[in-house]
Amino acid sequence: MTIRKIGVLGAGAMGGGIAHLAAAKGFEVVLCDVEQRFVEGAINRIAAFMDKSIEKQKMTVAEKEVALKRISITTRMEDFASVDMVIEAIFEDIEVKKSAFEKLDKICSPETIFGSNTSSMSITALAAATSRPDKVVGLHFFNPPLIMRLVEVIRGYYTSDETLKLASEAAQMMGKTPVVVKKDTPGFIVNRVMMPQFLEAIRIVEEGIATPEDVDTAVKLGLNYPMGPFELMDYTGVDIAVHVADYFFSESKDTKWNAPQTVKALIRAGRLGKKTGAGWYEHKKKGE
Repeated sequence: MTIRKIGVLGAGAMGGGIAHLAAAKGFEVVLCDVEQRFVEGAINRIAAFMDKSIEKQKMTVAEKEVALKRISITTRMEDFASVDMVIEAIFEDIEVKKSAFEKLDKICSPETIFGSNTSSMSITALAAATSRPDKVVGLHFFNPPLIMRLVEVIRGYYTSDETLKLASEAAQMMGKTPVVVKKDTPGFIVNRVMMPQFLEAIRIVEEGIATPEDVDTAVKLGLNYPMGPFELMDYTGVDIAVHVADYFFSESKDTKWNAPQTVKALIRAGRLGKKTGAGWYEHKKKGE
């Protein structure tokens, strides 16, 4: 089997970015979301990014036109019937994802591979919602998908060697470096390493040891990271970081994953989080 046509479920920042990447690398793409405005918005973002690439002479007008023609948009999952692989990139809620996989299982060919872009959740649990657990795999792209070079390819309990191979090859064809996560564990590799740093950074500020700015400066200059933990949380969403930590805690019951109550209270109050657009620095500027 060769993967030539990819369905992307979810047209947000990650789904739209994956669709853009796949089309630019020669795959036929079907991009689906629940409302037309979402898929149209993704196409507009992709076209605008390509226009910037043209301005920088990294792409030609002809290449843009060809890449955009490779993407078809829809609000119907039924249009995934002919794809070789579906990459799910919807909200990080395991029940929502399982429901989507259950629907896809009835629509797609028995040979179609299902990949999830989840950053932390169990591939085995998602696979259990289908009749093809051997063809379900994690494909964790990083934000923004066009720029970040890594893809974590996660083996669920039932994932076959062939599925793992095909998924890794697809990632390579998109110009990415795949790393195989051999055991289905919350957070996989990157988030498993990153989340303790996020939580400890929050505790340092909560205890009055340093400001978010000084923690970021220390990490960037002392560890040579391109971004500090608070900058990175602001970029990806503080509420998302806490949501992932809560998932780790619910799965392991290890208190090291229990996010500080202060940050949870600020998120509940709408003073921090991706939905409100409020990050650590904006929060500090407001004097809260």
